[in-house]
Amino acid sequence: MKQSCILLVDDDTALLQALPQAIYLRMKDVTVDTCDSALDAIERICSCEYDAIVSDIKMPGMDGLALLGKVQQVSPNTPVLLITGHGDHNLAIQALRGGAYDFIQKPIDRDYFVAALARAIQIHQLRYQVEEQQRALELHARSLEQAVEERTRELTAANSAKDEFLSMASHELKTPLSSLKGMTQLLRRKLERTGSTDVPNLISMENSIRRMEVLVNDLLNISFIEMGVFELHTMPCNLNVLCQRLVDEYVIGTNPQPIVELHLPSEQIEANVDVERLGQVVINLLSNARKYSSASIYMALSYDETECAITVRDTGIGISPELLPHIFDRFYRVPGVEVQRGSSIGLGLGLYISNQIVESHGGRITVESIPDSGSVFSVHLPYLSVQPTEASAAADDASLSSQPHP
Repeated sequence: MKQSCILLVDDDTALLQALPQAIYLRMKDVTVDTCDSALDAIERICSCEYDAIVSDIKMPGMDGLALLGKVQQVSPNTPVLLITGHGDHNLAIQALRGGAYDFIQKPIDRDYFVAALARAIQIHQLRYQVEEQQRALELHARSLEQAVEERTRELTAANSAKDEFLSMASHELKTPLSSLKGMTQLLRRKLERTGSTDVPNLISMENSIRRMEVLVNDLLNISFIEMGVFELHTMPCNLNVLCQRLVDEYVIGTNPQPIVELHLPSEQIEANVDVERLGQVVINLLSNARKYSSASIYMALSYDETECAITVRDTGIGISPELLPHIFDRFYRVPGVEVQRGSSIGLGLGLYISNQIVESHGGRITVESIPDSGSVFSVHLPYLSVQPTEASAAADDASLSSQPHP
């Protein structure tokens, strides 16, 4: 601990000589400065930091109370002990209210005086240590903030470069894949006409190209989402027609062809959607249902008073309850689950992208699943209108006409 420094202020020269001696005899590592006026004390306080100040209250010119006020302005953390005459209780109370640490009555009890002075010095030094530690912590916090800001800038730049690379790579891969797919399909048709035995090999090639297209499109979509340039091109769409077309395309384009039971309402449901993006969501749900179920797939379009829903249900292996909150996370794949049909190749982006697409439509995806019983994914969307078909309208008219008239 550093050496303590004390200032004694009193116009009584005898006291200025006696008190330092008492302090030196009872305290170690201490230095005592003395002065005989408050004005001189102020100059000392401005040029030196003291651990404690001891001053008589009654002094000619500026008294101890006035000196206390100056100390509060110049060095508010320095404790001040005021010496009062016997019976000056009002002055003592006034001194404590003014911010004095303690008061010492005359005649001075030297043991009490030294004990009070030691407590004042200890408090001041502890306060000084706390302030030093606080300043050190603030400096450390600022250095950490600067390090975090620098690291954040580096990560942001790296993430931006990653997104740009994924976008560029995905975009550059799409064109040759499309050409390769077209040429493979053309060659397969020619070989089919000639009855060649190489047709199964070309079908396998087409399936591999299709899987690569899915991966490339997932990378391209995730880069668009991360860069904030993922846009929808919405228009009014008949969801009944769209669901039927998507199921037909999925069944025809999948080998071997899956069984998809589609249930559509008799009413025509119209919604404002991006046809291509919503189709991407439905195809992804159908593909997942086929992957994890060996039985047929059930798909339905329904509506209520507030929204419509496209539901895809399978009777496959299901998902454990503790894993359900994570299935829409980016790059998440359910652990320990074996694919029942189709390819297991994937980046764990399909459901994440689907969820982003549906939320961009102002909708939501919900999932219910029971292990070993299957899963139900539902895409909930706001709809524009529900129109009865001619058949349902005729049925309604017949029902009305059969009612008795009043």
